[in-house]
Amino acid sequence: MNLQIITPDKKFFDEEVDRIVFKTTEGDIGILPNHEPLTTIISIGYIKIKQEEKERKASLIGGFAEIQPDKVTILADAAEWPHEIDRSRAEAAKRRAEERLAKKSAEIDRARAETALKRALVRLEISQYSDK
Repeated sequence: MNLQIITPDKKFFDEEVDRIVFKTTEGDIGILPNHEPLTTIISIGYIKIKQEEKERKASLIGGFAEIQPDKVTILADAAEWPHEIDRSRAEAAKRRAEERLAKKSAEIDRARAETALKRALVRLEISQYSDK
């Protein structure tokens, strides 16, 4: 099946794949060819892409997916391969989010800080993998 991942900046991926797994707001979902049509919301997490004997991982930050039997189109807020992730920047974002969450001030936007922390943690986890 064809997998297209499109972000606001670029067409991130457009190739034939055997299987994909990614996180939705309802939990992880695995897609194989001939899957029932479905539209779903993507959560902050990763995508695993299986092509023949090779499996690749990338961060996948929000958006939605349209699943058809022979094609999956993902419109994501952001997507990055492991080698594209700046670990020091992700670690700094993690520290900032943790500091914001540690404050008990009413002016802290907790939901925004929690989302920033989730994004940073996913980016740090994915940066450990080789995508080659």
